[in-house]
Amino acid sequence: MRFSVLTLFPDQITDHVSKSITVRAEEKGIISVVAKDIRDHAINEYGKVDDTLYGGGTGMLMQCDPVYDSWLEIADKDQIRPYTIYVSPKGHVLDQAKVIDLSKKEHLCIICGHYEGIDSRVIDEICDEEISIGDYVLTGGELAACVIIDSVSRMIEGVLPNSEAYSNESHMGGTLEAPQYTKPAVWHGKEVPEVLRSGDLKAIEDYNGIMSYIETMKKRPDMFERLEISEEDWQKILALKKSL
Repeated sequence: MRFSVLTLFPDQITDHVSKSITVRAEEKGIISVVAKDIRDHAINEYGKVDDTLYGGGTGMLMQCDPVYDSWLEIADKDQIRPYTIYVSPKGHVLDQAKVIDLSKKEHLCIICGHYEGIDSRVIDEICDEEISIGDYVLTGGELAACVIIDSVSRMIEGVLPNSEAYSNESHMGGTLEAPQYTKPAVWHGKEVPEVLRSGDLKAIEDYNGIMSYIETMKKRPDMFERLEISEEDWQKILALKKSL
């Protein structure tokens, strides 16, 4: 899979992908990440890529042509048009379902805004969708682009050792993970649940499944409300909650 990032600060992207799972995936040829400097298509020799806003307002807005020409340089190299994302607080909030959907694309082009953002006309012309990583505002889109690259890469076959490395994680089934523990069995008077020390794999699986519901209920009620829970599991949830 190919990731192309259009940015004013390519080092922020390359510094991130030069570490952890992404660099190993690149070395294996499973993914490739290219950070393209939008200033390569600046409108003058001084690297100008922005201007004042029509209608007034503070700050500067990135212009259409530098972004569009950078995108054309990426798009023209392929027979297949890249699936193009603009990272923006206006976009659909990234979740695991969207991550899985994006992992099926052949080529993702991620556009990072800066200053007051990008002229809306070029966004409308070349972007397939806008994506936000949360309901807050960042200085630029580079951190959000790195989050997308990291989360999407994990879903691509061969990046992680096996599918279990991600299939049992939070959000994969619409719930949070059950609480996890390591040695010692007792720490500060808090004991690891006996079932997790029992060696009974079926009992452990059942316990973790119900605890994942309880953890989601406590910490992410918005997610819990969307779950379809059987009557049997409801009874198990209520029984386990009473014993905690």
